[in-house]
Amino acid sequence: MRVGLISLGCAKNLVDSEIMLGSLMADGVEITPDASQADVVIVNTCSFIDSAQEESIDAILESAALREASNRAQGLIVSGCLPQRFRDELPKLLPEVDAFMGIDQVGQITQFVRQALEHRRQRLVGRSPTSSVQDPKPAISERFAALDRALANLRSHESVPRTTRVDPARAALRPPDPAPRASTRPSDTPPVEVSLRPSYLPDFATPRFRLTPKHFAYLKIAEGCNHPCSFCIIPRMRGSHRSRPPADIVREARQLLATGVKELNLVSQDSTYYGMDLRPNPSRTIAAPDRFKAATKSLRSDAPTLGTLLRELNSLPGDFWIRLLYTHPAHWTDELIQTIAECQKVARYVDIPLQHIHHNMLERMRRETSQAYLVDLIGRIRAGLPGITLRTTFIVGFPGETEAYFQTLLDFIREARFERLGVFAYSKEEGTRAGNMADQVPDRIKQLRREVAMAEQLQVARRIGASFVGRTIKVLVENEASAAELKNAHCVSWEHGLIRHSRTPSAELQAQCVVVARGEADAPDIDGRVYARGNLPVGEFAPVKVIGHTDYDLIAEPA
Repeated sequence: MRVGLISLGCAKNLVDSEIMLGSLMADGVEITPDASQADVVIVNTCSFIDSAQEESIDAILESAALREASNRAQGLIVSGCLPQRFRDELPKLLPEVDAFMGIDQVGQITQFVRQALEHRRQRLVGRSPTSSVQDPKPAISERFAALDRALANLRSHESVPRTTRVDPARAALRPPDPAPRASTRPSDTPPVEVSLRPSYLPDFATPRFRLTPKHFAYLKIAEGCNHPCSFCIIPRMRGSHRSRPPADIVREARQLLATGVKELNLVSQDSTYYGMDLRPNPSRTIAAPDRFKAATKSLRSDAPTLGTLLRELNSLPGDFWIRLLYTHPAHWTDELIQTIAECQKVARYVDIPLQHIHHNMLERMRRETSQAYLVDLIGRIRAGLPGITLRTTFIVGFPGETEAYFQTLLDFIREARFERLGVFAYSKEEGTRAGNMADQVPDRIKQLRREVAMAEQLQVARRIGASFVGRTIKVLVENEASAAELKNAHCVSWEHGLIRHSRTPSAELQAQCVVVARGEADAPDIDGRVYARGNLPVGEFAPVKVIGHTDYDLIAEPA
């Protein structure tokens, strides 16, 4: 039996995909990169914002169309955040799919593969050879939005009996002119297993087949989120924050390093919250900076925290980077800054999404931070970690954002000079507090503000790039750069604000550079690159001298 997999969304979702592949291989299933040759195709979806959700729908419908054209017996499974968000309604929205599974079920993937094959076999019995892919993507997207609005309305009326509350959401599923289906027998209902509140957390013993290059890996240290951000749907899809035991993480890190990994990228929904749920009688109401600081002060000296985890990882033998991703500004402490300063293997790089700087916007976003707090925090991080690269993201066009509030953000972008910065145009997500807020900003204004903000950051990025010229830096060599790769180099990331949506390197770069590398200031997939001439070893560290720069990338030669 052969299985193909399409992984969408963030690095955390990629780890889930790797776990599914590892579990399948442990059960003797063959993995194929050719979807047309697969007995079953899995689409591991993202539902972070509308654009990511549409990308997931595209992948599902394209997979169904390919099946109809070349392999009608193929099973189709949808996993990840889309089923978590629409678990009861997806079978009606996407009748082409043979099984739906959530986050808690990733370790049971082989069982779902068999169920999907059987469901597909039963559906084909007595069917005509015509395609069953009936709904165009725009219609499905529109019905998703209608469903989400209905569910949001239901959640805002919790006093209504559940049996009454379900009916409006069901009504949202009905298309305006429903086409008759070929059959309504039980075999048309695919298996659906999605936990309402996910609790799954992988451990060292969990099988995993890495999809990243040999030299870097994502190391999931926690799952879920306790933050009340008004714009975010993630806690509803991923559940409450839950940390892996530190010994288990260190054990996995040892194994990864033994296989040649040179960069450990620590990922979770909120890495700075790591360990706080492992303390005795943990309270979830410590998200605000003052409460979080008080909670950390009361911990025993041997209590697991992000700081203690970083120290343990830093003590492992070898030459490698530890990269800290997905930190929350409300949970930074002076102890964490000191820990990073004292741990030489921790990359001088911090991913810290601020989302906005104006106090009114931060309050409406429920970010639990203020402008004064953030300005002070950035100052403390830069003072305690000289040469640090700060990456952040902002949301523009959030409900209630006035032109004056936006100008405050632009001023902050100019003043703070973030080395890495991405900007989202606010995506209205039904089911969130922000989705029901008054003073929604028109899409045209949101997009314009995003363009203006990125234009400001472009000026900052050019100055930062110029400051590297003449310096010798340590890079991790990714791969040899083909002419096609240089011509089409781009970086797209829904969760990081489409930092480099599409740009073509200069003619000089295309003519001179032969390898693609990353410096300490560049995380995989979301940041800039270092294009270097010379025969540098792929998957290894190398010193290079920076001789030029583009808008977001550096040009170098062997030092």
